[in-house]
Amino acid sequence: MSITKQQNIITAVKDYGTRLFRFIRGRVPTDEDAEDILQDVWQQLSNVVDVERIEQMSGWLHRVARNKITDRQRKKMPELLEDYASGNENGEFSFADLLLVDNSNNPETAYINDLFWQELFIALDELPQSQRDVFVWNEMEDITLQEIADKTGENIKTIISRKGYAVKHLRKRLQDLYNEL
Repeated sequence: MSITKQQNIITAVKDYGTRLFRFIRGRVPTDEDAEDILQDVWQQLSNVVDVERIEQMSGWLHRVARNKITDRQRKKMPELLEDYASGNENGEFSFADLLLVDNSNNPETAYINDLFWQELFIALDELPQSQRDVFVWNEMEDITLQEIADKTGENIKTIISRKGYAVKHLRKRLQDLYNEL
C-alpha cells in the first residue's frame, strides 16, 4: 500500500469514523453489529486501488455502509413486507416507516430499500454541489446546519436555503417512486 493511499485511509477513518458509526448504529440492532459493518467498510476502502479518485468520500462511505447493512439483513430470516409498511392518517404508504426499520430482512423490503437509495443518489447527483453537500452533511452525517455554516464560512440563512432547495428537489424527484409503491 502506498504512503499516500495509507494517509488517505487514515484521514478518512479520522474524519468520518464517528459519524459513520452513528449512521450504521441507527440502522442495526447492536453496537457489535455496527462495529462489524464499520470494519467491513474500512476493509472495502482499503481494497480500493486508487482512493484518491473517490470524489465524495463521505457519500462513498455511506453508500458502502448501506450496502453492507443490506447484505447483512438479507442473510436473516425473511418476513412479510406488510409487517413493516404502515400508512399515514390517509392510509398512504410511508417510506419513512419502512426505511427506518432496523430488522427489514425481507427480500421485497430490501429491494424497495435499495431502489429508494439508488434513486436518492441519482437525485442527489442532479443537485448543485453546494446543495448536495449541505443535504448530505445534515441528513446523512448528522452535522447541524450551524456547524455546516461554521465549517463553510457561509451565513446560516444561506445554508438553510440550500438545504431547503435540496429537499424540494428530492421530494419532487422521489414522488414518482413513492406513488409507484
